[in-house]
Amino acid sequence: MRKVDSAGGAMNPWAVAKKQLADVAESIGLEPWIHSKLSECKRSLIVSIPVKLDNGGMKMFEGFRVQHNLDRGPGKGGIRIHPGVTLDEVKALSMWMTWKCAVVNIPYGGAKGGITCDPAELSKSELERMVRRYTSEIGIIIGPEKDIPAPDVNTNPQVMAWIMDTYSVNVGYPAPAVVTGKPVSIGGSQGRPEATGRGLMIVVKKLLEKIGKKPKDMTVAVQGFGNVGGAFSKLVAELGCRVIAVSDVSGGIYNSKGLDIPAVEKYVSENGVLKGYKGADAVSNEELLELKCDILVPAALEGQITSDNAAKIKASYIIEGANGPTTPKADEILESMNVVVIPDILANSGGVTVSYFEWVQDLQSNFWKYEQINNKLLEIMSEAFDAVWDIMQKTKCSMRLAAYKIAVGRVAKAVRLRGIYP
Repeated sequence: MRKVDSAGGAMNPWAVAKKQLADVAESIGLEPWIHSKLSECKRSLIVSIPVKLDNGGMKMFEGFRVQHNLDRGPGKGGIRIHPGVTLDEVKALSMWMTWKCAVVNIPYGGAKGGITCDPAELSKSELERMVRRYTSEIGIIIGPEKDIPAPDVNTNPQVMAWIMDTYSVNVGYPAPAVVTGKPVSIGGSQGRPEATGRGLMIVVKKLLEKIGKKPKDMTVAVQGFGNVGGAFSKLVAELGCRVIAVSDVSGGIYNSKGLDIPAVEKYVSENGVLKGYKGADAVSNEELLELKCDILVPAALEGQITSDNAAKIKASYIIEGANGPTTPKADEILESMNVVVIPDILANSGGVTVSYFEWVQDLQSNFWKYEQINNKLLEIMSEAFDAVWDIMQKTKCSMRLAAYKIAVGRVAKAVRLRGIYP
């Protein structure tokens, strides 16, 4: 559920994204014409998706594919299927993808897609028909050299396989590079499923190196136990940190002595949700955010930390596993409390980085080993973290502003060089 910021009404992710850009534009003295260009999306496609239901009926759904900026390369961004998907949300996510690709310096622009639908209400065959029709509708703007979708909320390797197959059938030849996050057997990459979670773990490791702390001394709370939060929880526990709380749509669980993450994973695989797990106290998603811990990782949806709850947060460090989980007003409060926020565009960029690896492998028909993937991810994310940390230290600004200075600066340079056509 998206939250309401008492100081600013209902949360609008597009307004949040534009405010973040405006802040960095002022900070780096960005030319007004470049700021204006980057404040709008290059292309927004809205499509209607008729789906034949198993009972013989038909239902309409609305879908979106947005490309924010393509000056540094083809569009890159996931596709989510969620009842709360709106055009403004997808626009914001596409802008954040632009910055995310730039901060880790991979040659992509930002894009995003979504379908307004609760997939739990569809059968597998209905979901497949919806995804395939959506793919055909957005096929006019996606492609290996144009825009490469990937998994996001409620989408997975199977959905990516349907997208790849539909696009390939429509163009008349196999096109594995049209999408990333596919099963390995049809051109997917080793290490892709846990890449975002692994990237978060790398960020924790780098943070602890910078502040001189050992993993065993750190407690971690994770909002979200899906593909990102689940993989991260496992990896950060293996690193040596004590994961004291995790949550999903059914609520959360908390144990101050630390959770047995493999046991939690086993329970979720057998029961579908965390609710009912023994050996831990039940907490709500809202309560989890306010638990006493060293590191808080919001890895669910955007708009979770607002001016309503920011002052109640007890963590010293927030590492954003989700896209846009913290509102600008909450950022101001957290900064006044000396809470260090590792921003989404840096923290959760592991997924898009390994998606880039997958795309390169598909284009070359040359696939890498698991260890190569993880080593290259560690190298890229470590370099990005060090660069952002150095800017933060030198200019005495927040990690978010430091990351945006690098990302927006790189995109602005591309815009400046390419100019305005005609």
